Amino acid sequence: MLAAMKRALLLGLSTLLITGCAANPPAHWAQGGSPLDIPRARWVRGDASVEIVGDGRVLVNGEHKLTIDRAGRIVDMDANPVALIERDGRLIGPDDKPLGMAGVWSASLPGESIAWLAVLPSGEVVRYGDEGVRSSMGAWVGNCMASAPAHQTCMIVSHLLGMKFKDERPYNPGYVPGMTPGMGGMGGVGLGVGLFH
Repeated sequence: MLAAMKRALLLGLSTLLITGCAANPPAHWAQGGSPLDIPRARWVRGDASVEIVGDGRVLVNGEHKLTIDRAGRIVDMDANPVALIERDGRLIGPDDKPLGMAGVWSASLPGESIAWLAVLPSGEVVRYGDEGVRSSMGAWVGNCMASAPAHQTCMIVSHLLGMKFKDERPYNPGYVPGMTPGMGGMGGVGLGVGLFH
């Protein structure tokens, strides 16, 4: 009897610890955030390929990393909340952690008011350095420009993935401004390693 009580107590404590450490979804998760369109599009980079497929899955080098829905919710491949885009452009993460702003045309890092990243009407993804120096991070091809909500979806994906690898290694452009997107080298260096784990 005593052994059974100890097991029950240990089980209860471990359950409490596990659930106590779990991150809470953003405050408006159930109702959703800003309405989005889900375009079929591909972000062509020299070191990776990022694809948004029609069901909202985001593939990095062919591997499923995120899913984004029409209500502005972004989850990882295990369906854990990653972010919610609010109607005012704020990206909110689990436990209401600010993840920056992502509008239709540009995004800013958490706590910053100046854009660090933009998706131009041509589809080019531009990163702004500390001194305002522009550098290309490839280009989106496909239906990102079909509507403002579709363009914002591409901006959100660029921002979330860009934050994950912006400091990991220098960008090796396979896309050069003025070149036809998709014609650059698609090296396959493991961009997907460690994302959202």
